[in-house]
Amino acid sequence: MSQQSIETKRLILRRFNLSDATRVQELAGDKRIAEMTANIPHPYKNGMAEAWIRTHCDLWELKQSVIYAITLKDSGQLIGAISLTEITASDGNLGYWLGVPFWGKGYCTEASLALIEFAFKHLQLPMLYARHLPENSPSGSVILKSGFSYRYDVEVTASGKVRKVRHYELQRKHI
Repeated sequence: MSQQSIETKRLILRRFNLSDATRVQELAGDKRIAEMTANIPHPYKNGMAEAWIRTHCDLWELKQSVIYAITLKDSGQLIGAISLTEITASDGNLGYWLGVPFWGKGYCTEASLALIEFAFKHLQLPMLYARHLPENSPSGSVILKSGFSYRYDVEVTASGKVRKVRHYELQRKHI
């Protein structure tokens, strides 16, 4: 099965293309993005976006990750990324980043709700988890608005650093 696009009221979640690399580097290269995520480096060097995008198809085929470009429906403008990573038979990790000019407009919550529905309906995952750095309270708000419940804090190693993150979980509701 090929990775399908997901449409919401204001957004289209679609596969990344190599032609998106310049925009990814521009948005993800903002120091504020790196400061609010555990795994986006700063500086975001030339070639990093292309290398990252090249991994997406294999990760999808191996059923390990699904990674989407978040684009505005009305213009097609790329504004961020959302993904399910570390997919196993029992769960997947919801993660996202959004370019700074698009913060505070509800786009992350809208994209998250759509990807959660996709994960439960099409991937049949029984549970999802999401994490954020304690200082990134807006991300915590997105996670809570998306239906997750806080469970505990955990330490993760990312980009060679040990970071404390808040851990949330969401169980698939059986209908």
